Amino acid sequence: MKKLEIVGYKRANLGTKSAKDLRSEALAPCVLYGGKEQVHFAVPMILFRELLYSSDVYEVALNIEGDTYRAILQDAQFHPVNEMILHVDFLEIVENKPIKIDVPIKIVGNSPGVIKGGKMIQKLRKVTLKGLAENIPDFVTADISGLDLGQTVKVNKLEVTGCEILNPMSNPVATIDIPRALRGKLTA
Repeated sequence: MKKLEIVGYKRANLGTKSAKDLRSEALAPCVLYGGKEQVHFAVPMILFRELLYSSDVYEVALNIEGDTYRAILQDAQFHPVNEMILHVDFLEIVENKPIKIDVPIKIVGNSPGVIKGGKMIQKLRKVTLKGLAENIPDFVTADISGLDLGQTVKVNKLEVTGCEILNPMSNPVATIDIPRALRGKLTA
């Protein structure tokens, strides 16, 4: 996983009014859980740009007034109209304790079906992995070099070492779709 550092400030007051006041100062209310105790803190919203608006998976080094924690982004809530960050949840990485995280799927290879005129459609963009933080990869590769027209690569063909795939093994990852123009030629 890629690494990113975020600096935050402990929250003195909890509650709706306090969170609203923080947002008016361009601070996002956050919580860190999964460790010994929950930590409530606030972070300038600008620091979330790289973390939230990227498909990459990051291990976050949270620096909260001198205390450092290893964590992953668990959830982020946005305002439905103006898309301002309302709240961010982090899960603390505890030594020798597995975590669940969504990792992007990277398609590799040249499909003979695409060369013949088919269209590659990626059905699954992320796969859920469970394992130790040290074993979580940046991405999982799906090889489509053996796919012909109308064929599909499924989750059971993905190879990951050191962690477990939690998605159903029969779910399709990528399909080579047959365009309408080619369907008539194949049946004739």
